[in-house]
Amino acid sequence: MEKLSGFRVPKASFILLPMSLVAIIFIVVYPNDLRLQCLVTAGCQPRPQLSAAPKHAHRLLLGVFTVPDAYARRSLVRHAYLLQRASLPADAAVDVRFVLCNLTKEEQRVLVAMEIMLYDDIIILDCAENVNDGKTYDYLSSLPRVLDAGRAYDYVVKTDDDTYYRLDRLAETLRRLPREDVYLGLRVPCWGKDEGSGFMSGMGYLLSWDLVEWIATSEVVRKKMKGPEDIMTGAWLNEAGRGRNRFDMNPRMYDYPEGPDTCFRHGFTPDTIAVHKLKDDLKWAKTLQYFNVTQGLRSSKLFHIH
Repeated sequence: MEKLSGFRVPKASFILLPMSLVAIIFIVVYPNDLRLQCLVTAGCQPRPQLSAAPKHAHRLLLGVFTVPDAYARRSLVRHAYLLQRASLPADAAVDVRFVLCNLTKEEQRVLVAMEIMLYDDIIILDCAENVNDGKTYDYLSSLPRVLDAGRAYDYVVKTDDDTYYRLDRLAETLRRLPREDVYLGLRVPCWGKDEGSGFMSGMGYLLSWDLVEWIATSEVVRKKMKGPEDIMTGAWLNEAGRGRNRFDMNPRMYDYPEGPDTCFRHGFTPDTIAVHKLKDDLKWAKTLQYFNVTQGLRSSKLFHIH
């Protein structure tokens, strides 16, 4: 026993009193599962999130195939997609990523690293840069392994850096579609009738996440990973009876209007999803101009654009 201002206080009181106060704090101030530790440690911090989207929304990964040295083209394409963010529907989350194979030059390791630091929008696959020697297989099959957030996306797109997607139109189209066994793009041959044959043009095609997971583990796919990539993707699905929900986006996906109209090439249209074969800056500029990409440019005394 100890004396305290004339009173004899049990030693146990000095232990019980602080403990009682802590218990009251936990119950009154932190009633939600007693999560006080979240305030003093990082143990309850959420993991890094993908692009935010409301519950039940769809998440889309748009993988743009390019090569390490294509710095100027990547910059142009990146800006074209960044300017679309404000027009995306509220129930859609889209991540645009540039897909490269291994860096092989000293300058690439510095300059590409700078892009990653600034934009965090590059995927580097463990492969030699190629068009039809397995890069598409490496891209699709790696995603379930490198994305550690479970079913990170509902849909995955493979496209190239000469294709311009209008993300809002694509997102609105996906809102009406299933999320399983989906294969969407510009069907080749465009006059074909058999829904279970053919393939989607390499300008850009979309697969639902379950098909991406299947590709990552399928022996059928692994044995046929090399060859014209869009043809091979169609062959994988056709042979296995997959991708039964096929959606041909013709005439909303087409080549740049240069030359006579065909079933895969025609003039710009307001409901366009994607335009292909933008091989130079002028074609990109004319395409972006048609879709009024720069209409939000504010006026300023610092510049004049006629």
